[in-house]
Amino acid sequence: MREIFANWALLPEGWARDVVLTLDGAAIASVAAGPAPADATRVQALIPGMANLHSHAFQRGMAGLAETRGASADSFWTWREVMYRFALALNPEQMQAIAELAYIEMLEAGFTRVGEFHYLHHAPDGSSYADPAEMSLRILAAAQATGLHLTHLPVFYAHSDFGGAAPAPGQRRFLHSPDAFLRLLDTLDARMTRPLDRLGFAPHSLRAATEDEISTLLTARPNGPVHVHVAEQMREVEDCLKAHGQRPVERLLATLPVDARWCLIHATHLTEAERRDVAASGAVAGLCPVTEANLGDGLFPAPEFLSEGGAFGIGTDSNVRIALAEELQVLEYGQRLTRRQRNLLAGGPGSTGGALFRGALAGGAQALAAPPARIAAGAPADLVALHDETGPAPDGDLWLDRWLFGRGVAVETVWCGGVECVSGGRHRDRDRVVAGFRRAVEAIQA
Repeated sequence: MREIFANWALLPEGWARDVVLTLDGAAIASVAAGPAPADATRVQALIPGMANLHSHAFQRGMAGLAETRGASADSFWTWREVMYRFALALNPEQMQAIAELAYIEMLEAGFTRVGEFHYLHHAPDGSSYADPAEMSLRILAAAQATGLHLTHLPVFYAHSDFGGAAPAPGQRRFLHSPDAFLRLLDTLDARMTRPLDRLGFAPHSLRAATEDEISTLLTARPNGPVHVHVAEQMREVEDCLKAHGQRPVERLLATLPVDARWCLIHATHLTEAERRDVAASGAVAGLCPVTEANLGDGLFPAPEFLSEGGAFGIGTDSNVRIALAEELQVLEYGQRLTRRQRNLLAGGPGSTGGALFRGALAGGAQALAAPPARIAAGAPADLVALHDETGPAPDGDLWLDRWLFGRGVAVETVWCGGVECVSGGRHRDRDRVVAGFRRAVEAIQA
């Protein structure tokens, strides 16, 4: 049994002063008001850990490599060519080393769970490893080594474009038949042994998987989260219209049983009807504002979607930067820049930071099939302590507003499953992991 005393704690019913938590292993045993016990760990403010609902961990290794302009206009599609070249160069050990750095940076940012949208399955020539689950097992190993909870989302990828087009050479490490993919999932069922980890799957997109193939997978795997990229780029919308006479989100909702187990990643380019239908479906919109800005994707219509009861969560996607506070900040600031108003995502009178944090907390847990993120007896001990370095210390939602939009408030300590992974803002294994990452990236770029 260990105790934490918080001057402020964000409980399910709201902020409370002078809170004592007792941890029993990986869970919170009790939450009570009272003075600080003599041996308690003291923190200024305590909040639940956040879920990062969308990550491609290996892309942390290429951060900054696509920021040089080419001879023609750069876009998502030119960035993708850089990513394909990087993906073809990685061996399993290098991918694990890169994933470990991404995962400790997530913990240092206040994330306690990641949804790993994992499509790097095979050897560089496209052949299977001796163990077809080799690359997924490296992701599991990285999560276990760093202490981060994992919702693993192996990606089904079979085509290069709408209508079942043949895959491109740069996609050869990603590819499966439906039967081979289901065998991979069956293997992972038996090999994911940490009690709070989860397994779902991810049809990459309607470009990379046909509706019939996705239906086959849904029939075989009727439970667990389902994630899909959709309507990220206008070219994707235009190509889907040419191939099917429907927009991607329109076609997804018309042909597949989208419901609360689904997470629609990006969903950037929506008509009003599509936006309302996504909100009504119960699916989570998986927003990755920093990556979407970096790639020039466009801006999700967040104010309208949230006013219609839509659920959302946040992800770090390409991991060009890993910063929980920055994801929520960019989500709000993008709306401010285009609409020339402020506090657009507060949802009415009140704190914008509080509304954004609570919304992402709920949507992220739903999307990753995780226990509700809350500071309450019986909940997992996934906790983030915030510290104000400048003072005077904020109170209530001002902690979140200062963290997301101001200066001085930062992540001090993180417990994941009751284990103190981050102290003083620094992961316990940072030195080892950074050294391994450096060796991996130097070898890839040699």
